[in-house]
Amino acid sequence: MLEGTLLEALGGVYRVRPDGEETPVDAFLRGRLKQEIRTGERLVAGDRVAIARADDGTWTVERVAPRTSELLRAGVGGRKAKVVAANVDQALVVVSAVRPDLNEELVDRFLVLAELSELPVLVVVNKMEMEGAPEIARRLEARLDGTGYDVLRTSALTAEGVPKLAGELREKTSVVMGPSGVGKSSLLNAVSPGLELRIGEVSLRRGGGRHTTVSARLVPLAGGGWVVDTPGFSDVAAWEPDPRHLAWAFPEFRARADDCRFRGCSHLHEPGCAVKEGVEAGEVDAGRYGSYRRMGSPES
Repeated sequence: MLEGTLLEALGGVYRVRPDGEETPVDAFLRGRLKQEIRTGERLVAGDRVAIARADDGTWTVERVAPRTSELLRAGVGGRKAKVVAANVDQALVVVSAVRPDLNEELVDRFLVLAELSELPVLVVVNKMEMEGAPEIARRLEARLDGTGYDVLRTSALTAEGVPKLAGELREKTSVVMGPSGVGKSSLLNAVSPGLELRIGEVSLRRGGGRHTTVSARLVPLAGGGWVVDTPGFSDVAAWEPDPRHLAWAFPEFRARADDCRFRGCSHLHEPGCAVKEGVEAGEVDAGRYGSYRRMGSPES
């Protein structure tokens, strides 16, 4: 039996890279595990597994190790968490300044996913070679001032920020998420030449990108480290409907929660709310607070 890491799951086939090997193998679930997966959570990129080879040469997944971390998003209906990737050290939220245009509320939603998954986050603004990109990046940096998030400006075309990004990824397992068309695959190709990840064109009519990653997959980087390349999310929703838990996912709210008049303040309707007072004083970004209110509403 060999230990290994699940690189990608596609239609009941699990691509596993055995420890110490360069070439992955395709494996299938044993009957017992298949029943467990049917009633529980599916295997995802980053899972640590044990595999065995049968007499006919086929490989089977015999065991799945407990996870150290998970990136979670809302499943069907929005009330249950769906695991996107396992055993990752950090999340990268990659957006573009233009083409597609930066959607600040979408950035907030990605950050909430990472926070509720308890993953450290780096925000990457790509396509800095485009006209107007520096001003757009400055606006996002101002919006996130006071949250503790670092914002890295990059360009896969000019290599701006690429060495810094490579350093952030080195010797870590990172999950990369963001809308389609923002250049995630192009950036990873720039960080690690030879990856040859597929690159999609941006639709001029819609402004969004065409999906080039069809499932989350774990890929090695030439300089050390691994990344989980995720499909472009068309819908970014947290699974946690309780506003008190959602509020925890905003670091600038957490820093003020103890100063609210009421314990467990939702920061929505209660008097003496330190977060609302911070918004009124210009110390908490009003746009971020608006994102929070919309995320916590039933129709969000």
